[in-house]
Amino acid sequence: MDILSLPIEMRDSDIDNRFRLVIMASQRAKQLSGGAKPVIATKYTKDTTIALEEAISEKLEYITGDEAVKAKEMAKRLEVKKAAVLAGKEGAEEELSELEKDLKVYLLEKAEAERRKEDIFGEKGE
Repeated sequence: MDILSLPIEMRDSDIDNRFRLVIMASQRAKQLSGGAKPVIATKYTKDTTIALEEAISEKLEYITGDEAVKAKEMAKRLEVKKAAVLAGKEGAEEELSELEKDLKVYLLEKAEAERRKEDIFGEKGE
């Protein structure tokens, strides 16, 4: 079935242009394929068609302009935090024991001393 024969029609919608409609529908289809439940009862089974019908029926909320830019930045920060939590890296410094912290400081100081020797003598100290 091609896009021209779809029974969904956009009439007097608040969506200002078809490009915004495409973006809204594609983002919603991604959510639906990720397990989100449809917000309307529909006879369609494909995620893309359901998303398009939801967008046209004005059941999806959207933001534009500066508000959208801020929301996108916040979403990116949340994704980074989520990835860090999943990787177990958040709070990793707090989980180190005192001995591990002391060892880390010692190794850093030793490396700095070696660099200073190289600077003074021009080659690695023996």
